[in-house]
Amino acid sequence: MTASSEMMADDLVLEFTRVFDAPAALVFKLWSEPEHMVRWHGPQSMWLTECKIDFRVGGKWRRCMSNAPDHQHWIHGEYTEIVPNTRLCFTYINDYDGHSMLVEMDFAERDGKTEMRFRQGTFANVRERDGHGWGWASGFDLFADYLGLVKQAGGKVVGQPRIDGVAADIVAARKRQQEQQQQQQ
Repeated sequence: MTASSEMMADDLVLEFTRVFDAPAALVFKLWSEPEHMVRWHGPQSMWLTECKIDFRVGGKWRRCMSNAPDHQHWIHGEYTEIVPNTRLCFTYINDYDGHSMLVEMDFAERDGKTEMRFRQGTFANVRERDGHGWGWASGFDLFADYLGLVKQAGGKVVGQPRIDGVAADIVAARKRQQEQQQQQQ
């Protein structure tokens, strides 16, 4: 491989590190249970309308993200590696183009906090990489907020699934949606 093709491949990979204020076991748990995932997964402007998880190596996952009643963005994949509290890998495929990528996450706990190293690739182009970069960054902000609530609740599911793309205050989000529905009647 030449230097230019190495650089090109690196340009098509998304990598970042985040630190979460919770033990690795709790961070990992929020990836393994759909009851938790529907409360945090997706960018700020989207929420899940469907979430299926067969959490085992070779098991399949499938989710539908939405930002409006008539919008469906389906993603799916297969778990390729699961090392509890340490490593999680899965394929990631957008239904609209069928392009398959690998997501790799490594978790390291230090002093009750968890450092997560995230890697996704190889993307078809830089625009797709950047779009996913924004989506994951926004989604992990929501993840951190929800994780704090779950940590306070001793690992239990907290609140209702996100319904209007706003996770910070689930009760307020539900109230806004009810008010909008009443105004339309």
